[in-house]
Amino acid sequence: MNTLNRRAMTDDEAADEARMTQAFIAGDEAALAEVYKRWSSLVFTLAVRSLGDRGDAEDVTQKVFVSAWTGRSSFKPERSSLSAWLVGITKNKIADAHEARARIRRLQEELASTTSRGEAVVEDFDLADTLMVADEISRLEPDAQAIMRLAFFDDLTHNQIADRLELPLGTVKSHIRRSLQRMRTRLEATYATR
Repeated sequence: MNTLNRRAMTDDEAADEARMTQAFIAGDEAALAEVYKRWSSLVFTLAVRSLGDRGDAEDVTQKVFVSAWTGRSSFKPERSSLSAWLVGITKNKIADAHEARARIRRLQEELASTTSRGEAVVEDFDLADTLMVADEISRLEPDAQAIMRLAFFDDLTHNQIADRLELPLGTVKSHIRRSLQRMRTRLEATYATR
């Protein structure tokens, strides 16, 4: 008798999940809330284990559910369960976060190399990276844009930038440090959402 009760409960749970999945696909916000309630801890746990940072894991969790909600019409329940689909999205968002971190590290290392070596900033960036950085530089305030363009595209050291713009060396370094942080934040957000 106990086995029958468990089987009926399992059937009820399966029916409940099927109803919730269909409501989610149809755009029912209450279903979204239920999906989030059921699986956000799983998504967060996967993200925090891979990324090692609670803030980044929270960002990934949010991006997973936004992506799932906006892409719900592409979900095919006959192919997988909703939870498996969410795990797949989570893996993609985690990979995007790692890629964004790697791009930011590369950018920071290249720009930081001007301080330690006094050499050109742009050495191994490919065209896509250069265009991405140029776009991010164009979003900075005018003084920071001028400094970052001289550092990144004209291959000038901090001292050379300070001389050319007639600015104190500390001001140049501060602009570069703040600009790198702003660019990092935006690039992480951009690449994590793809």
